[in-house]
This record gives sequence, structure tokens and C-alpha cells, in this order.
Amino acid sequence: MKKSIVIVLLMFGHFGLAQDITTYYLIRHAEKERTNPSNRDPHLTAIGQERAENWQKIFKEVSFDMIYSTPYHRTRETAQPTATAKELTVEMYDPRDLYNASFREKNVGKTVLVVGHSNTTPALANKILGREEFPQIDDRTNGNLYILLVTSQGVSSQLLSIE
Repeated sequence: MKKSIVIVLLMFGHFGLAQDITTYYLIRHAEKERTNPSNRDPHLTAIGQERAENWQKIFKEVSFDMIYSTPYHRTRETAQPTATAKELTVEMYDPRDLYNASFREKNVGKTVLVVGHSNTTPALANKILGREEFPQIDDRTNGNLYILLVTSQGVSSQLLSIE
């Protein structure tokens, strides 16, 4: 399974070499600590930390230009292993105003990883697509990978589930 995922990532990464193609990889944060339901900013669990490391391995062959995360512990901790491996800084974003003209312009022709939440990740994919294709995901779904290619011809997408 992992080999086929790497092949898909490599294929999409190859398309990213052209100047007018923007490639977005969107993931939800890994498993979060749930012992205190009132904690709005929990850290990752041990399983979540392992998933974050696995994302870094999955993205090994992807040449990211930018990595974005919301300012919460769980999203930053999910993004950090990949950012460290790619020698990139995790940029913070506001998920309520992410796919605006400034963000689109800043990332044209780049390969970008965005780490979000169960409600913001599919919503961002839909904004990039310009249509409602992906439903909000369950709060315990942590393995979805949305890959979107934006070209002058339009937007294509693929959703993978990596468990």
C-alpha cells in the first residue's frame, strides 16, 4: 500500500515541475489527546506522534516549497517532522481566511503542504476546487490525504486514505 502511495505522490510531484502548476497536499492533524474535553489545544498522543513521523516518510520524495499549519499544538506537531526533514519553517495560517487571493498568489507554481482540522481540511479542498466535493470528516479520521493540482486548465483532485 505504501509503495503505491509513494508512486502516486511521485507522479503528482513530477507535474509540479512546471511553473504554472500548483500542488496542494492537505492533511488533518494526527491523533490528539482526548483526556480533557475542555482543552481546546491538546498535544498529539503517542499514536499521533507516530502518524506525524509516518507522514514525513510518506512525503519523503515530495519537494515542498511551503508547509502551513494552524497555530494549535496538534497541527504544528503533525507538520513539524516533515518540515524538519525538508529544512522548512512551518508557516502559521488562519483557516477561516486561508484560500484568499494573497495565499493563492504566494503559492502559484509551488508544492504546498497544509495541515488543518476535520472541518477545515475538506473545506479548503472544496475552496480550491471551486465546488463542494468533499464532506466534512469525522473527528477521528486522521489519515485522509487530499492532493489537488491547480493549472490554467482547472483543478484536479484525489483523496487517499492512509491508515
